[in-house]
Amino acid sequence: MPDDLDEVAIRIALVDDAPAIARVHVRSWQEAYESIVPAAHLASLDPQTRAEEWARHLETGPHDHVRTWIAESQGTLLGFVTVGPSRDEDARPREREIYSMYLDPGTWGHGVARHLARTVVQEVGGAFPLSLWVLAENERARHFFRRNGFQADGTERFEDVGGAELLQVRYRRG
Repeated sequence: MPDDLDEVAIRIALVDDAPAIARVHVRSWQEAYESIVPAAHLASLDPQTRAEEWARHLETGPHDHVRTWIAESQGTLLGFVTVGPSRDEDARPREREIYSMYLDPGTWGHGVARHLARTVVQEVGGAFPLSLWVLAENERARHFFRRNGFQADGTERFEDVGGAELLQVRYRRG
């Protein structure tokens, strides 16, 4: 991990980024959801399998208005965010959804997520409302999104994650 995270660059993800995105994705899940998601599910997450999924996703490029941005410093991928059209039945016209936003756990609290969130808001949030779903028990993420202008809108749903029914809360901005 680079020592100086002041030099964070944000750019659109490329297919070659898939292995690094996958490593960050798996590490972030294993750390952030350690006491939320069943341990067996977290242990089963495979960076190689996830890299293949990410490569397939990225090789089609931005499609259906879905984009993935990465944050990097000194050639090291620190995190990523994927945004596309809202998948919710009650989505407002032209609403966009943050599908995923994950950071390498070593970067938590160093402003990298803020850089990614600002990019998303600049790129799509000014013209479109934004929404996202966050696990109710993930207080770190909920706090981050509140600090960055998102508000829980009262909509909740359950999702099966690794055999556990976990409550998710929807946040919106704009």
